[in-house]
Amino acid sequence: MLLFIAFAVSVGVIVIAGIGYKSINGLAGAVPQEDRAFLDPLPRSLRPLWPLVNFMVHHFGGKFSKQLVERTDLQLRLTSLTFLMNARQFIALSIISSFLAALVVLLLMLALGMFSVLAMIGAALLGYYYPRIWTRDVRRRRIAQILKHLPIFLDFLTLAVEAGLNINGALQKAVEKGPAGPLRWELEHVLRDLKSGLNRTEALRRLDDRLRIKEVTNLVGAVVQAERMGSGLAKSLRFQSEQRRSERFQRAEKQAMEAPVKLVFPLLVFIFPITFIVLGFPIVMKFVQEGLL
Repeated sequence: MLLFIAFAVSVGVIVIAGIGYKSINGLAGAVPQEDRAFLDPLPRSLRPLWPLVNFMVHHFGGKFSKQLVERTDLQLRLTSLTFLMNARQFIALSIISSFLAALVVLLLMLALGMFSVLAMIGAALLGYYYPRIWTRDVRRRRIAQILKHLPIFLDFLTLAVEAGLNINGALQKAVEKGPAGPLRWELEHVLRDLKSGLNRTEALRRLDDRLRIKEVTNLVGAVVQAERMGSGLAKSLRFQSEQRRSERFQRAEKQAMEAPVKLVFPLLVFIFPITFIVLGFPIVMKFVQEGLL
C-alpha cells in the first residue's frame, strides 16, 4: 500500500511537471520583479522561498481575506517586520510553509514504512502557524530590548531638556548618544516624522501606535500633557526615568525569585535520578556480589 502511494505521488509529480512546465514558466514570468531598494535584506532562510512567495501573492493575493490581511499587517507592524515583507507576503509564506511541512512529514513516513493522515494535518497546521509563533517571539524580544534601553534614553532626554534644549533637540541627542536597538530606531522614526512636517504630538502618538507598550504609552502621555498644560517637561521626564528604572529592578528581582521554581523540573527529571543512580549503584553491586539480589 505504501509503495503504491509513493509510486502514485511520483508519477503525479512527473506528469504535472511535464505537462505544466511551459504554463508555469509563463505564470512565473508574469510576476513583476520586486523592488527591495528601501526594504530590509531577506534572511538566507527565506531567499529560496521568496520567488514562490511573490508568485502566490501575484496570482492569489487578491483572494486573501481582508480581515486576515489587516490582522497580519498589525502583527507585522508591532514586530517591526513591515520593512521585510507585507501582510500578503507573510500569509503566502505561511501557506508555503504549511505545504512544505506536510511534504517533509509525508516523505519521512514513507521512508519509515508508515502513513498517517492526522500526522500530515498536524504538520500542515504547525507549518502554517510557525511564522506567527516566530513573530510573537520577535515581539517578546523586541519589548524586552525596548524596556531595557528605555531608562537610558529617558536619562539622555532629561539631561538634554534640563540643559535648555527643546524636545526635538533632546530626541536628536538621545539618538546620537543612546545604545543601538529597536528603541533607537523608533526614535529615529519620530525624528523623521518631525522633519516631514508632523507636529510633536502626532509624531509621538504614531510612536505609541507602532509599539503599543504600556511604559511607552505612559511616557507619550506625560510628554503630551506637559506640553499641553505648560508644566515642566524636565520634571515629568525625570519622574518617568526614575519610575522606569524602578520597574526594571523589580523585573530583575522577579526573574531572580522565579529561578528556583524553574529549576525544579530539571532537578527532578535530570539531576536527582543521576544522583540516586550514582549513590545506589555501589550498594546494589554489593548486594549482587553477596547473593542477596
